[in-house]
Amino acid sequence: MKTYDVMVIGAGDVGLGIAFKAASDGLAVALVEKGNVGGTCINVGCVPSKTLIYSADRVTDIREAGKLGIQAEITSMEFPAIMRRMKGAVETGRDSIMGAIRDTEHLDFYHGEGHFVRDYTLEVNGEKIKGKKIFIAAGARPLIPSMKGVENVAFLTNENILELEKSPENLLIIGGGYVAAEYGHFFAATGTRVTMVQRNERLLPNEEPEIADLLMKEMGRRVEIQTNAEVLELTQGVNGCTVVTADRNTGAQRHITAERIMVATGRRSNADLLMLNNTGVTTDGANFIRVNDHLETHKKNIWALGDIIGKQMFTHAGDREAEVAWHNATHKKKMKMNFGAVPHSVFTHPQIASIGLTEEQAKKEHEILVGKARYADTVMGSAMMEEEGFAKAVVEKNTKKILGFHIIGPWASVLIQEVVNAVANQSDISYITGSMHIFPALSELIPQTLNNLQ
Repeated sequence: MKTYDVMVIGAGDVGLGIAFKAASDGLAVALVEKGNVGGTCINVGCVPSKTLIYSADRVTDIREAGKLGIQAEITSMEFPAIMRRMKGAVETGRDSIMGAIRDTEHLDFYHGEGHFVRDYTLEVNGEKIKGKKIFIAAGARPLIPSMKGVENVAFLTNENILELEKSPENLLIIGGGYVAAEYGHFFAATGTRVTMVQRNERLLPNEEPEIADLLMKEMGRRVEIQTNAEVLELTQGVNGCTVVTADRNTGAQRHITAERIMVATGRRSNADLLMLNNTGVTTDGANFIRVNDHLETHKKNIWALGDIIGKQMFTHAGDREAEVAWHNATHKKKMKMNFGAVPHSVFTHPQIASIGLTEEQAKKEHEILVGKARYADTVMGSAMMEEEGFAKAVVEKNTKKILGFHIIGPWASVLIQEVVNAVANQSDISYITGSMHIFPALSELIPQTLNNLQ
């Protein structure tokens, strides 16, 4: 049985970060991956979805150009070409990673599903390997809730939806989170009639209510959205699938038939595939691996990171976790993972970006100030005729430190970055308001929001 200095389970961005760091230090490394290298991000997450959404954004821009005095029309849309471009991006990323793995010394790659058989020992493809230090980054997969008839329906998820060769005439999406909203935007742009069925009272229920409400309003122009809806039953027919829903307030039922159904109701940890009970690593009630602030599990010399711990399921968060976990595995002085400094974006139309607490969350433990500014309050926002988009800041009154910042509108994912830098550096608002911003640029939105605190 081979014994390695470092064993990494999962060859997504998170696991690869650990594996390459360890190998570059001359340590013997085993990297175990049951699927394609690159994990969720490269294969079924960020890379394919954002490649598709970029096309959707351009379509939407063209359709909305009339407000600027530009009369334009889309004469054709080649869905297969859009999908081929997406698959090319995935294959390029995957091939690049495999090349890096092959070219890395001290790194053995095990392609297969592994599970623990005893302390610090994994079995992969019938072979047992042991790791002195183990990093579990085995990710997550789509969560399919218990719904009557779901096992008889050929439903789509964020994974197999990427295999479509033609755009469905109509698509029903069960769910109202990030994945549901982004794919709703994409398919509506490609000409599909999209219906979204959401159990909560609004899309993206974890966002600021004003943000979620504006997204509902804007997406509602292109997508039919049914909220407060419980799915009672799914049935597969010759011409598609019928979903029976019930209003959670009134009980009123509705039958919706669509050519294709997508289930986008969250993610579940892959921890159940690893037989963790054989090595003393514990999980919570939702089967996510328990870790402390140092990303250590209950078992000495075993760390867990990425989607499998269920904290902040974003690639950039996982990359940071890899840095923290590797530091803590190789240094006596430990680092804490600051999940409060993790930003996120939702690539809908309009875009959403956020970091930190909502106003309601912040009020529970802090005395706060709140500031708002509209895109239209800036010269560039006005030039763009961006009437609805806005930013909202939640700031601690005494220290003037940013507790939360939320944006909805064009390029929100870019505009949020200077706020992220301020939060990461534990700076107060003068970090931003005291800096010169280009006039007239959209970046003026950020200091204007902070200057409107009250």
